[in-house]
Amino acid sequence: MPLSSVEFIIENYSTELRLTNLYKNFQGRHYECNSDCPEMQNHFSRCNSIKVDSGCWVAYEKPNYGGYQYMLQKGEYPDYQRWAGFNDCIRSCRMYNGNYRMKIFERSDFGGQNLELMDDCPDLNERFHTRDISSVNVMEGYWILHEHPNYRGRQFFLRPGEYRRHSEWGSNSPTIGSMRRITELN
Repeated sequence: MPLSSVEFIIENYSTELRLTNLYKNFQGRHYECNSDCPEMQNHFSRCNSIKVDSGCWVAYEKPNYGGYQYMLQKGEYPDYQRWAGFNDCIRSCRMYNGNYRMKIFERSDFGGQNLELMDDCPDLNERFHTRDISSVNVMEGYWILHEHPNYRGRQFFLRPGEYRRHSEWGSNSPTIGSMRRITELN
């Protein structure tokens, strides 16, 4: 059965998305798109490679920005294991950039102890004295929450907005070990 791959080519924050329908390593025909894409399933069934020329992206396992989330920075990802993928499904994607400011809360609906962040945090427990984050208000920028310290484990992409409970950013648990800003790496 043929494999598919996707190639993101980004220049000055305009996107060209290319689907490859034969093998890994950027082989085959391509599908192109020029903006955030909430639904890619009609264009390909599997994704095995991605290329980002500049900028930052989040690719999602499910349509409408759901499921596993993968932060993609400048570089080549010749197979899904290279972007820490759990499988070869990519069904939607978003581009991101900006300034950075968010407030984290230990309880749902913005309750309990809180901390405002403007920079990366490799060990949340060391800085906040807990790993349970039940709500977040992202005021500026785009962030990745990681399940474990030092940016390991499942990733959760947060855009500006209010997240009243951990399930709103796709997590089954409030436990977060680290978080970082999404920045462009050239």
